[in-house]
Amino acid sequence: MADRDSEILARLGPSVGSVEAWDSLAPADPFMARAFLALLEDSDSVGGHSGWTPAPILIDAPDGSLAAAAPAYLKAHSQGEYVFDHGWAEAWQRAGGDYYPKLQIAVPFTPVPGRRLLGSRSQALIAAAEAITVQNQLSSAHATFIDPLEVAEFEARRWLIRDGIQYHWFNRDYASFDDFLGSLASRKRKVIRKERAAAREGLEFVALRGTEIGPHEWAAMWRFYQDTGNRKWGRPYLTRAFFEGLGAALGDRVLLLLALHDGDPVAGALNLIGDDTLYGRYWGCDREIPFLHFELSYYQAIEWAIANGLKSVQAGAQGEHKLARGYEPVVTHSAHFLPNPDFRRAVAAFVEGERDAVRQELDLLRGMLPYRRSGSE
Repeated sequence: MADRDSEILARLGPSVGSVEAWDSLAPADPFMARAFLALLEDSDSVGGHSGWTPAPILIDAPDGSLAAAAPAYLKAHSQGEYVFDHGWAEAWQRAGGDYYPKLQIAVPFTPVPGRRLLGSRSQALIAAAEAITVQNQLSSAHATFIDPLEVAEFEARRWLIRDGIQYHWFNRDYASFDDFLGSLASRKRKVIRKERAAAREGLEFVALRGTEIGPHEWAAMWRFYQDTGNRKWGRPYLTRAFFEGLGAALGDRVLLLLALHDGDPVAGALNLIGDDTLYGRYWGCDREIPFLHFELSYYQAIEWAIANGLKSVQAGAQGEHKLARGYEPVVTHSAHFLPNPDFRRAVAAFVEGERDAVRQELDLLRGMLPYRRSGSE
């Protein structure tokens, strides 16, 4: 296919793993690394009967080198995206259309904002996504958790921009966790200290990276992940092979925080490490211990980030309860292409109303942050 504006040819690859030059364009974000995306494919977490068919969009330079790329998938459902369009699907299908398959530019199962348009041909990549959608009579194309700097690229081609809210923690040059606590209002500090004391009673905590994580620890984390997945969304998305291969694929960019009782893991939180950000991904436990989720997923992550000089912690999607733990609301963005003009108008009205609601919620949430105000204790 060719972008009419630039006459640059685009093609679909069979998988990210087959694109050897992928990392020449990818940012430091571990989720966009070829090793991570290829592991999703090789472990059958995507492909097969998963409803995620890999279809990376690729653009070659005149000399045959890779000039631009985007991780794209043909989706047979709306699961594992964290930007919910089930209502759009129901409306389109009530009108007699087939919403699926749709085209999804995303990192599967990963609500982490970052670049989705790699290389120097962003407009051509977006045009290629449009061409794939129109030529194959798909209902829509979507790019989720895009970098804020990419919003203008999608707007230039009249994609609808949808906003959401996540909670991120920011390191303001804290020397220690106690230093961070000192930035909070007195009442909030006391609550966190009580939560940590209750969660840590009788337990030992360890932080393991890369090759330090052995088969026993991976088996435990797989068990924890299954338990959380079964309770939250019915069926865990990732396969056991994904967990077993993650340490080898990403090495020291993998951090596993474990709570031990008599030497055995009873809870774990899996994180990935970027250049300046710690990304919390999965948590689970064998037994219910008050505040242990907060300890492993939030407080231990903050403590590790401070000790290792990271600028922020992203602890996944949603979760207003993160506010009281020092995580701040931030706006996330997704982009949506709907070629049918009537469908686009209806969704555009919805998105505009939703954006106004997000702005109002953001103002409300910022007023609930636990940080000390100037001159107060």
